[in-house]
Amino acid sequence: MAAIGGQGEEGVGAARGAYAGAGGGPLRRGARVLVEVCAGVREREQVVVVCDDERLAIAGAVRDATEAAGGIATVVTAPPRAIDNQEPARPVAAAMAAGSVLFLPVSKSLSHTRATREAIAAGTRVVSMTAFTERMMREGGLFADFPDRKPLCDRMAQLLSAAREVRITGPAGTDLVFSVEGRRGNSHACIVREAGFTAVPNIEANTSPADGSTQGILVVDGSIPYYGVGVIREPVTFRISDGFVRGIEGGEQARFLRELLAAQEDPFVYNIAQFAIGLNPECREFTGEMLNDEGVNGTIHIGIGTSASLGGAVQAKTHFDAIIRAPSVWLDGEPVIREGELLVST
Repeated sequence: MAAIGGQGEEGVGAARGAYAGAGGGPLRRGARVLVEVCAGVREREQVVVVCDDERLAIAGAVRDATEAAGGIATVVTAPPRAIDNQEPARPVAAAMAAGSVLFLPVSKSLSHTRATREAIAAGTRVVSMTAFTERMMREGGLFADFPDRKPLCDRMAQLLSAAREVRITGPAGTDLVFSVEGRRGNSHACIVREAGFTAVPNIEANTSPADGSTQGILVVDGSIPYYGVGVIREPVTFRISDGFVRGIEGGEQARFLRELLAAQEDPFVYNIAQFAIGLNPECREFTGEMLNDEGVNGTIHIGIGTSASLGGAVQAKTHFDAIIRAPSVWLDGEPVIREGELLVST
C-alpha cells in the first residue's frame, strides 16, 4: 500500500502533476458532483480515497475536488485483490475507517466487506465507485438529479420494508418468489449525509430476502458486471431452491461463472443475498460497467453471496449481482413494476 497524504505534506505537488497528466482536468465536473452532491464534504473534513493503480486519475480528481471544497484528502493506493469483495489488506482497512468520508474508486468491489461495514460503524460516510471509468466521470448516470430522484427511492424502500413476499418474472423466463418479512428496505439515492453507504451512480432500493426463502428460476439477460463477465451474450440461468443457487446453465459466460464460484470452496457464495431495483434515468443501457448497469432504470438485480451489508447475516468470499431486463415485480400481490415500467410514484 502506498499513501499520498493530505494538504501540506511532501510530494503533493508531484502527485497532483501525475494526476493531471492522467486526465484530472476533464474529470473535474464529475469529481465535484461526487464531493459536493453525493458526499456533501464540509470544511476541514478528513476524506480518504482508496484506489488502485488503474484509477489514480479518478482518485486525483476526487482529491482536488475535496480540497476545493475545503476538505483534507488522503489518497491510499491499495494492492491488487483477486476477486470482488475480497477483504482489503489490513493497513487499507484501517485507513478506510480513519476519515469522515470514504471514496472507493477501485477495480474490484469493496462494498460487501467487513472493512466497509467497520468504516460505517466508525461513523464514516462511504461512497462506492467500483470499476468507475473516466467516461463515467464525464457523462451518464453521475449527472442524474439525485435529490430529485431520492423521494422515489425512499418510497420504494418503504414499500420493501412493509412487504412480506416478492415475486419477479421476466421475458427471458425468470420466475422467482421469496420472503422479505422482517427485512428492511434500503434507499441508496447516491446521497449520503451521515454514517452509511451509497454506490454512485447506482440509484437503487434494495433489501435482503429472508434466509432460505428464495425459490424458482432467474434467467439473466442483462448483465453480470463482475469478474469480467459483463453484458450477457447468451442468457445465464440460475436454478434456485431454499435460498441457494443449485445450478448455473447457459453458454460460455455461465461456464466461466460456474467454475469461478466452485473455485472459492465456500457454499455461501451461492446464497441469495439481495433484491434491488435500478432507478437512475440517466443509466440508459448496459455497458458492462458495474454501477451503471445496476442503476439502469426499471431493471432489477439479484445479489448472490454476502448479505451481511444488506440486512442478512451471511459473509461469503464474494458477492456479485445479476441483472435482468424488463422485469415485472409484485409486492404481496400488488404490482410495482410491469415489464420494466415503474408503477410507484411519490
